[in-house]
Amino acid sequence: MAVVALVCLLSACSGGQGGDTLERVRATGVLRVAITEANPPWNFLDDRGRPAGYDVDVAGEVARRIGVGHVEFVGADFANLVGGVVAGRFDLVVAGQTVTEERGRQVAFSRPYAVNRIAVFVRRGETSIGGPKDLAGRRIAVSEGTVQADFARTRVPGAEVRTYRNAILGLTDLAHGRADAALVSWFQGVHLATRNGLPVIAVGPPLRVCTLSMSFDRHSPAFRGAVDRAVGDMVGDGTLTVISRRWLGGLDMAAELRKIPATRTG
Repeated sequence: MAVVALVCLLSACSGGQGGDTLERVRATGVLRVAITEANPPWNFLDDRGRPAGYDVDVAGEVARRIGVGHVEFVGADFANLVGGVVAGRFDLVVAGQTVTEERGRQVAFSRPYAVNRIAVFVRRGETSIGGPKDLAGRRIAVSEGTVQADFARTRVPGAEVRTYRNAILGLTDLAHGRADAALVSWFQGVHLATRNGLPVIAVGPPLRVCTLSMSFDRHSPAFRGAVDRAVGDMVGDGTLTVISRRWLGGLDMAAELRKIPATRTG
């Protein structure tokens, strides 16, 4: 019996939690949601240190709709989100993740809950960079673990890629002349430029337009179905419209999502 108990203990500590996530979170009444806490207006900590933003409101609504009464937000760096799901440190990531083939081999993704535009930001008054075509050989600020970081490393010849824990730090360095350009969400860059008084602006066409999904354990089909239904219902009943208009400058995210197929990866 002692040997069996030890084996069970070691199994529990290995990161595998067993069973479908939906059953477990309904039983505990707690949904652990990972956010970066530094990605406004998507997610951030407000003046009282409380999680706020589009992702936070969406996560709270998803929890309510899948039958979980409390959301415990867990701060994590973007580069550690996939690993945190695999290790069982949180149940759901709502932090502006783009679905990629590599990520899809490790975690499952929900149907899209947002559409994002990745833009090139430069210091105000900069005239030599007018968009993505002018980035070769430049010092480029990106958040580690993002598709922007991969783009800068693999698609921009001679770029000096400077990585940061979050876009706030990258845009601040750009504003102080320690980088020539930053690749970040258009919504985020505009929000931070206004809120923090940063002399940075977006230039040229978007680097890319991508959908954002929530990620979670690959072996929880019931949880996946419940989350997908919740997001679909939020698009259909206007809840996502209300949330996005609050945080994204009046944008109707539900209308944006209706333009794309509700696909999933993983």
